[in-house]
Amino acid sequence: MQDDDDFSLFKAATAGIKPIRTERADTGKPRQDNQRLAGRRANATTRVEQTRIDGLSDQFVIDVGAEDELYWARDGVQDSQMRKLKAGQISFEGSLDLHGMTVERARETLWDFLAEAAKYEIRCVRVTHGKAARLDGKRPLIKSHVNTWLRQHPQVLSFSSCQPRHGGTGALYVMLKRTMLEGREE
Repeated sequence: MQDDDDFSLFKAATAGIKPIRTERADTGKPRQDNQRLAGRRANATTRVEQTRIDGLSDQFVIDVGAEDELYWARDGVQDSQMRKLKAGQISFEGSLDLHGMTVERARETLWDFLAEAAKYEIRCVRVTHGKAARLDGKRPLIKSHVNTWLRQHPQVLSFSSCQPRHGGTGALYVMLKRTMLEGREE
């Protein structure tokens, strides 16, 4: 009789328990790792949602030196306009300073600035990227990226390093496309 009572007690004690389906043993990993992993997953998801698609690629950054003069124009931009831009004869209506920013922050700021300039039909702006003489001896990071991004931006017609009074090789005059607002004469 005692065997029946033990069996009944065991059956009552294990009611609702499911058998283990795996042959792996619990190694006793600390729960803290699971929480940290869950946190990393959440942060990764958040960062993906914050990533902006702006058409600017960092895959092939054109490496430039601190004192290198930058000069670029899309096909169709007149040589006379480029001479005027390089000479600082086209007045700039807006200015942006990217000093001290991370590459990603500079990218976002530049994109927003150019969008704002296009919205107001601005013809020419100045972008100060700096020369960033780096301690590790590498080329200027922001200057190299700005040089690459401006070539990719759909609103940019051309750019040239500034005259010394406007920042020299640490800044650019940037000529932008204009769509000519209705009713505006030029």
